[in-house]
Amino acid sequence: MSGSGFRLGLTGALVGLVGAASAQTPAARPAVPETRRYAIEVAGVRVGTMTATRVPQTATTDAVSTLTSDVKVNFLIYKLKIYYQVVNRVRNGQLLLSTVEAHTNQGDFASRTEWKGDHYDIVASQYRYQHRATEKQPIRYTVTDLFFGEPQGQARAFSEYFGDFFSVQRLGPARYTAGLPDREGEYRYVNGELVLLITKNPLKNFVIRFLP
Repeated sequence: MSGSGFRLGLTGALVGLVGAASAQTPAARPAVPETRRYAIEVAGVRVGTMTATRVPQTATTDAVSTLTSDVKVNFLIYKLKIYYQVVNRVRNGQLLLSTVEAHTNQGDFASRTEWKGDHYDIVASQYRYQHRATEKQPIRYTVTDLFFGEPQGQARAFSEYFGDFFSVQRLGPARYTAGLPDREGEYRYVNGELVLLITKNPLKNFVIRFLP
């Protein structure tokens, strides 16, 4: 497999606001972030970290979720650095704005999905991947949401990085797959919490393991 193919596979695989209370009401408690941290491993070797955070905005129905990955791979013939961050802004359960920034040793890349009132404008410009689209239906479930609970009843999840929908399938109790036809991950949960994600790669699978 070529070095560029490996980089594309890895990059594709890896991917708080507080409101003020009204003056007429008692001060609300600050929103408490929900944070989940993971180690990223290749062949048993830790090569990076991933952090998922969700912060509800106090006294509103808004929330901000982030998914941040920091990876450094240094194999004999492959050297790769990726810093990747997704920021999702949600209101009443609907995605309003998603931005993705990826900084790599192959350059800087970005994706953006924005609700315009009656549709989304979607632009994904990533390493060797370009995608533009519009979507009229409200997006209420994303790949980032997979980190905060089982995708029960969900047939698809919007990939902020690719600007496209992953199909979601249940493999068994607390086990699911999600992805595009050529990019798939297996998600495993315990007590409703994601504890293991295995992203399939032609060279080596990447294991994203929950850090207690």
